[in-house]
Amino acid sequence: MRSVNVEECGQRFLIVIGTRPEAIKLAPVARLLRSTPGISLEVCVTSQHRDLVAPVLNFFRVATDYDLGVGTTAQTPSEVTMRVTQGVSKILSERPYHRVIVQGDTSSALGGGLAGFYQRVPVAHVEAGLRSGDPLLPFPEEGHRRMLDALAQDLFVPTREAFRNLVNEGLPSERIHLTGNTVIDALQWAREELRRQPRPLPFEAAESQKLVLLTTHRRESFGAPMRRILSAVRELARRNTNLLVLFPVHPNPQVREAVDAELGREANVILTKPMDYPDFVQVLLRADLVMTDSGGLQEEAAALGKPILILRDNTERPEGVEFGLAELVGSDATRIIAAAERRLQEPTNRQGDSWVGLYGDGHASEQIRDVLLGPVQGLKIAA
Repeated sequence: MRSVNVEECGQRFLIVIGTRPEAIKLAPVARLLRSTPGISLEVCVTSQHRDLVAPVLNFFRVATDYDLGVGTTAQTPSEVTMRVTQGVSKILSERPYHRVIVQGDTSSALGGGLAGFYQRVPVAHVEAGLRSGDPLLPFPEEGHRRMLDALAQDLFVPTREAFRNLVNEGLPSERIHLTGNTVIDALQWAREELRRQPRPLPFEAAESQKLVLLTTHRRESFGAPMRRILSAVRELARRNTNLLVLFPVHPNPQVREAVDAELGREANVILTKPMDYPDFVQVLLRADLVMTDSGGLQEEAAALGKPILILRDNTERPEGVEFGLAELVGSDATRIIAAAERRLQEPTNRQGDSWVGLYGDGHASEQIRDVLLGPVQGLKIAA
């Protein structure tokens, strides 16, 4: 082990990306760091979701330097974490790095963070401090983010609530940086790209039709909860013929099989493969209601003032619920249908409301960069 003189050699960072949400939320950080003098940035993809991640990085024009190739079928979270930890550790052991940057709460994020910790490379955790209050929900994500926050050198939190969570857990406030969420940076960048190069919606819908954007794929939704959600959507579509439900279906076989069985024959339900990010943003801009068990979509929809039904029993993103944009409905079919029909009858024009900035102002990446460019002399970096 040896200390690196930052003034002489600049700073070298490694970003680890495993899933599509990580790619969306880290792409703005990667773009900014690569354009900053004095920083050498390398991007490592794990390839556990290669077909979903590559189009996102291509859209944001982020090239990759390493591919761990861990994507195989039916892997457990522990297997993914182990393989990512080993692969990133090897990269970090070959030359000096000043930070390894991870995002969120996935197995790839935890593996990248553990690799940094074992190699004594400081870890920067983007989207730190989220808490559901239940160590097992969502599983294993709640455990992952708690572990990452404990070992990270820099904790980039998206909201004041996340900041308070970490302070209440006894983490030093000098390690915690309130930045907003980088997903808002990504969303704003994508909207600008769409303004420059407009594209048609990836489906046909009458102007008078109400559009519901639906996603559900989380592990805790598998089985009976997902069947209840899908049966609620089927009943909602049948009762409201002027409604169009668009559902980009996650490729996980457990999700695909359940969706095909419950919704495959509904005339006003469109089932698609996961969409390219710009197409997804186009749909989100058109949507009248969002129904999801995703965390990132709660933030993106809130940034656009869209009403949201959260298909979970709790959320680590309480701000939207507290403000009134989002509503926790779980997987109870009766509750889902009633909430959806009520929300679809409400006015959709929320321009000027104070939801703007709920999860960030679009400058989170700049704040992250400024913190990372601070003095780091004397830190022990892997030789």
